[in-house]
Amino acid sequence: MDDIFFEYLVKDTDTLDRIDRFLTDRIESLSRSTIKKLIDEEQVTINQEPVKASYKVKIDDLIEINEVDLSETTVVPVKMNLDIVYEDDDVLVINKPSGMVVHPAPGHYQDTLVNGLLWHIKSLSNINGDMRPGIVHRIDKDTSGLLMVAKNNLAHDILAKELQTKKTKREYIALVEGVINNKRGRINAPIGRDKKNRLKMAVTSDGKAAVTNFEVIETFSDSSLIKCILETGRTHQIRVHMQYINHPLVNDFVYGKAEVNDFGQFLHAQVLGFTHPKTKQWLEFSCDLPKEFHDLVENKRIKTL
Repeated sequence: MDDIFFEYLVKDTDTLDRIDRFLTDRIESLSRSTIKKLIDEEQVTINQEPVKASYKVKIDDLIEINEVDLSETTVVPVKMNLDIVYEDDDVLVINKPSGMVVHPAPGHYQDTLVNGLLWHIKSLSNINGDMRPGIVHRIDKDTSGLLMVAKNNLAHDILAKELQTKKTKREYIALVEGVINNKRGRINAPIGRDKKNRLKMAVTSDGKAAVTNFEVIETFSDSSLIKCILETGRTHQIRVHMQYINHPLVNDFVYGKAEVNDFGQFLHAQVLGFTHPKTKQWLEFSCDLPKEFHDLVENKRIKTL
């Protein structure tokens, strides 16, 4: 995905104002002078075109800010009850709950996994910058499950290279709409930004290579429980690929249709395996489905009997 720090689609309920004031009201981590500087440097675009600070936003304008230096922002440690599956001197494995953002971003500066990690650990890798300490890979806000964290740069570098060379094991459990008749499948379709809605990703001819393998675990009257194994790690990959074959994730507010509750998409990173960066021992972990996910599956199972 392009390096975008901030993106926002102006709604009819927004107060329409100059772009500099509009952004200042929405991005608490950046001062108005910093926003003005970014506009002057053409790092702020409206509908993919640079604008002046005096530009007045309009309904349906797509505002984007390129990746920016957030050195002026301090990420504060926040006490949280993290579900730590494994920890040693080099790595942690966290079971992230659905609804938690991984690292600070506009609208989320003190309620992210990174804030909790900084309370728990004083030293984390800084390869990905001060806003993403320890974060080797991400999962979406409303995706639950296992995530690896590096405590130092050496561990981070080794784990990141293992991800890039597809040696890391990642298995997801997903509940998708409709009954999938094939027991197994492989989706090989490139993913890039949606041409019609830049806030979404889509299968596009000029996108980056993306491969998702899936296996049907169980079918219900109106849905299927599947296991997905990733060969690549594109933004929203499973969500986009399953929508592409007309089986979007249940409760996916962006790519799906049927809404069950406010839990978010039913997608869980259940298995994570990797080679320990120091001992070279293979480590593999798994975690149970969240209660909301488990209960919905049980309910569908009962109704299907």
